[in-house]
Amino acid sequence: MVTIPIVKKAAKSEAVENQLPSGARIYKPVNPVSLTVAMFFWLLALPVGLVMEQRGATDAQIVIMVVLLSLVGLFFLISIKIANQWERALVLRFGKYRGLRGPGLFFIIPIVDLVTQYVDQRVRATDVTAESALTRDTVPVNVDAIVFWLVWDAEKAVLEVETFYGAIFLSAQTALREAIGRHYLAEMITEREKLGQELQRILDEKTNPWGITVQSVEIRDVKIPGELEDAMSRQAQAERERQARIILGTAETEIAGKFEEASLVYKGNPVAMHLRAMNMLYEAIKEKGSMVIVPSSAVETMGLGGLSGITALAGGAAPNLVTPGEGPPAPQQPPER
Repeated sequence: MVTIPIVKKAAKSEAVENQLPSGARIYKPVNPVSLTVAMFFWLLALPVGLVMEQRGATDAQIVIMVVLLSLVGLFFLISIKIANQWERALVLRFGKYRGLRGPGLFFIIPIVDLVTQYVDQRVRATDVTAESALTRDTVPVNVDAIVFWLVWDAEKAVLEVETFYGAIFLSAQTALREAIGRHYLAEMITEREKLGQELQRILDEKTNPWGITVQSVEIRDVKIPGELEDAMSRQAQAERERQARIILGTAETEIAGKFEEASLVYKGNPVAMHLRAMNMLYEAIKEKGSMVIVPSSAVETMGLGGLSGITALAGGAAPNLVTPGEGPPAPQQPPER
């Protein structure tokens, strides 16, 4: 029966410790300096008692001296406090705010003064998550953000807010949900910096009266449902195909325009048309053993003058030149021996 409240107390203390952010600590009565001074007076009580006994002091006097030295050690154990460079200690005297102490070594009056909390004034990072929040176009998203903030007035942060780190977390989470509801999904994905600046402005206006400033808010991740990711992927693929078809059609239009311009040049210049035809024929018969089918009227127009001219033009063996209306050349018979 006795162990049950002890276990519950330990669990409650652990829960309280888990609520504290990184760098925060509550009142701690003992530090290395106070413990060292107290141990000095406590150990000094033994030789002082022996010296008093050698000098003929009574037992009552020896006990009084030992108790006095022990009380002096206990006094320094409680009264000597240390605050780190980035900390400020909040001191209450009979429950009334007395002031801030630190950084460094400072003293309090035991029983009268009490250090309730050490406030960390460094920049802190708080992870905030908004799960299943709806965007302006009713898309459920999970957004992770990091809030960077610091306490610039420890007096306001402690006296005006019960737990300022918890208030920062809840305010950031609420502001994040409100910002998600005011923006479309595309804006949240492409304009994260803008969303973070808006959150920073909203939180800074709310926390400045508490002695806390929010330096920045960074959107770390925006998660959307898997089905929506597949649909967006298909949409992006269709958009790319549409753009490719538009580019291809534009290219065809430009090519047709160039052909139209070239036809006007060839129409009024037969020599240019003749040279273009010869160039096309040359490109076609460059490869040896190729077969080219051209109309007979084109051969007569170009005035190639027979296969010998074509052979000279190709720079190799005579190609098979076939004109429409004629069959392929008959194979040559080997001479009779």
